[in-house]
Amino acid sequence: MKKLLSLTLALTLAVATGMAQSNKSVVYFTKEITPESLVRIYKALGVEATGRVAVKISTGEGGNNHYLKPTLIRNLVEEVNGTIVECNTAYGGTRQDVKKHWQTIHEHGFDSIAPVDIMDEYGQMRIPMQDKKHLLYDIVGDHLANYDFMINLAHFKGHAMGGFGGVLKNASIGVASTAGKAYIHTAGKTDDVSKAWSKEYLAAGPTQDLFLESMAAAAQSVHNYMKGKVIYINVMNNMSVDCDCDGTPEAPQLKDMGILASLDPVAVDQACLDKVFSYKGSKGDDNKPLMARINRQHGTYITDYAESIGLGSKKYVIINLDE
Repeated sequence: MKKLLSLTLALTLAVATGMAQSNKSVVYFTKEITPESLVRIYKALGVEATGRVAVKISTGEGGNNHYLKPTLIRNLVEEVNGTIVECNTAYGGTRQDVKKHWQTIHEHGFDSIAPVDIMDEYGQMRIPMQDKKHLLYDIVGDHLANYDFMINLAHFKGHAMGGFGGVLKNASIGVASTAGKAYIHTAGKTDDVSKAWSKEYLAAGPTQDLFLESMAAAAQSVHNYMKGKVIYINVMNNMSVDCDCDGTPEAPQLKDMGILASLDPVAVDQACLDKVFSYKGSKGDDNKPLMARINRQHGTYITDYAESIGLGSKKYVIINLDE
C-alpha cells in the first residue's frame, strides 16, 4: 500500500511539473477536510518546510466559531514543527489588545497544540515593497524576522471589507501589525488607527480598489521578504459571508468544498473564487450570498491586481488528489 501511494504521488508530481512548464500554476485539491488531508496536500506540493517554520492562521475573534480549529490543523503544525503565528487587529474586539488576544488564543485552544507567537506583541518593522503605487513599505510584526519559512494556512470565506478572505488577505492584513493594517486599509494615507476609522477619514478615504491593490502589494512584500519560502493553503469550510474577524458572523449557507494548495497565492485564491462562482447551488447549499458579498466589494479585483504586479498567475491547473 505504501509503495502504491508513493508511486501515485510521484506520478502526480510528474504531471504537475509538466503543467507548470506550460505556464499554468499548479493548484492541488482534495474534497476531504481532515487533519490527514492537510498533511497530504502539504506533501503533494513537494516543498519541505525547513528551519524555523511559521504557520500563519487567523485565531478567530471571540464569539466566532468558524475559524480553522486546532484539531484540524494540529497534524500539519506538528509535521513541520511549526509555530502558530498571528498579529493583533486594528478594530477593537478581542484581539487588538495583546492580553485579550492571548486570552482568545487560549479559549480557542491554539496554545494547547503548538507554540504561538503574536508577532507584533513587542514591536513592528518595515519591510520593502516591490509595488509602491500606494504603500512605501509594509509594516509587519517584527517577529516575522525570526522565521525561515511560512505556511500560509488560510480559511477561505467572505469578508465585510475585502469581499473575501483567502491567502492574499492572510499574507497582507494578517501579517501586518495593528498600525500596518491601518496603513493598508487606507492605501498608505495613515498608519494611525484612530484616524483610519474616524468618520471624517472614512468619508474621504480611498476607493475600494485602492485598498485591494494595497492588500495585493503587501502580500507580495511578505512573499518577497520570505524569499519565496512560502506555501499557500486555502481551506474552504464554514464559508460564511463574514470573516473570522467578526464576533457575530452569519451562518454559512454554502456547504464545505475542500482544501486547495499551491506555491502561487494568486492561483489558489483564483481557484477558490472560481469554485464558488461556478458552483450550482441548491436549497440549503447556496453560493449566492457569498457571491453577492464578494461582488459588493469588488473582491475579485485583488487577484487581477496581484497578477499584474507579478505576484502570481490567474492561469492554473487543478491536480485532484482524490482521483
